[in-house]
Amino acid sequence: MRILVALGGNALLRRGEKMTAENQRKNVRRAAEALAPLGGEHQLVITHGNGPQVGLLALQSAAYHDAGTYPLDVLGAQTEGMIGYMIEQELGNLLPFEQPFATILSMVEVDPDDPAFENPTKPIGPVYTEAEARRLAAENGWTMAPDGDVFRRVVASPAPKRIFQVRPIKWLLDKGCIVICAGGGGIPTVYHPGRKLYGIDAVVDKDRASALLARELEVDLFIMATDADAVYLDWGKPTQRAIRKASPQALAGLGFAAGSMGPKVEAAIDFVTRTGKTAAIGALGDVVRIARGEAGTQVTPDGGELEVAI
Repeated sequence: MRILVALGGNALLRRGEKMTAENQRKNVRRAAEALAPLGGEHQLVITHGNGPQVGLLALQSAAYHDAGTYPLDVLGAQTEGMIGYMIEQELGNLLPFEQPFATILSMVEVDPDDPAFENPTKPIGPVYTEAEARRLAAENGWTMAPDGDVFRRVVASPAPKRIFQVRPIKWLLDKGCIVICAGGGGIPTVYHPGRKLYGIDAVVDKDRASALLARELEVDLFIMATDADAVYLDWGKPTQRAIRKASPQALAGLGFAAGSMGPKVEAAIDFVTRTGKTAAIGALGDVVRIARGEAGTQVTPDGGELEVAI
C-alpha cells in the first residue's frame, strides 16, 4: 500500500517548547519511531510542517542587518533540507541498512494574485506576549495575530496549484525508496512573464499541499498526524466528542478552527471527494493503528453520518 503521512509542525517541535536543535532532534526521533513500522511494510511518503522552524530562521535572518532578510521561499527550502536530513537519519537508525531514503526539495506553484497575499493567516515562529508582538511588528513590518492568549507572526498562505517534483518522487517510490518531500507545504513559486519561475514570500499550507501531492501520487491512504488523537466536536468544551468516522459530506460545514484543525479537515474532504479513497487525522503515536482503521478520525467516501465516540 502507498501511504502519505503529513507530520504537523507540532509533531516535530511541540507548542511552547524551546526551538533548539536538541529538542528538534528528540521530536524527530519520536516521529521516526512511530513511522518506522509503516516504512517497513508499505511505500511511504512523508511530508511535514515547518511553521516553528521557518519562523526561527526568519528571526535569525532579521537579526543580522548587514545581509538583509532572506525571503520565506529561501528559508522554506532551508527547513526542507534540515528536517529531511533529521528524518532520514533517525529512520535510518531504525530500519534495515539497505532501506533507501531521499529528501526532495519540492517547489510548489502558487497564483501571484491569490487573495491570501492580502490577508496573511499562516502562523509561523514562536509565541509572544502582546507587548513583544507589537515591538516586532513595528521593527520588522510583520503582521502579528492572536493565537489563544498569546501572539504569533502570520504570513500569506496561497493555495498550491502544482508540485513540480511529482515525477522524481514516483520514480523513487517505484524503487522502494522512502521519500520526504513537500516540507512546509513546499517552496512557493510563481511564474513571471516569459515563463520564468521565481520564489515568492509566503508559506504554503502543509495539509493542502499534502492533499494535492497525495492525489497526484495516487496514494491509497492519506494520514495527517497531529498532536490530537482525532477531530473533535466542541473542542475544548465539556461536551467535546471525538469523531471516529465520517463522510466528506458529514464533515463539511461543521466549522473547525482555521489555524489548526480546519485545514486538515478541508484537506481530508478534498482528497476523499476527488479520489474515493480514505484520509485520516490523528495522533502521530497512533499512525500504525490509524493505517489499520483502528484509531483517529477516518474520512471515507461511504462514512455516512458522523460516528462519534461515546
